[in-house]
Amino acid sequence: MPNPLTAPLVGYASKLRFPTLLKITLVLMLLSWLLPDPIPFLDEILTPLVALVLASWRRREPPPGPDGKGGTLEGQARRE
Repeated sequence: MPNPLTAPLVGYASKLRFPTLLKITLVLMLLSWLLPDPIPFLDEILTPLVALVLASWRRREPPPGPDGKGGTLEGQARRE
């Protein structure tokens, strides 16, 4: 069950892209490490943010080939 205090922040963060989400998460983690409990429920906020960062971190697909699909063309090649 989502926490009613942190659910709005997690909902907003789930719409962010990877670089911005990573920066926000790193700043909050550093703040949490440097100051003991500076923001109430910071640990509860960081847990889903880290999960969102890991979920949005993926490998890029290869650029499309000449056929419009990724990868190489299927078929035969011959030398002349």
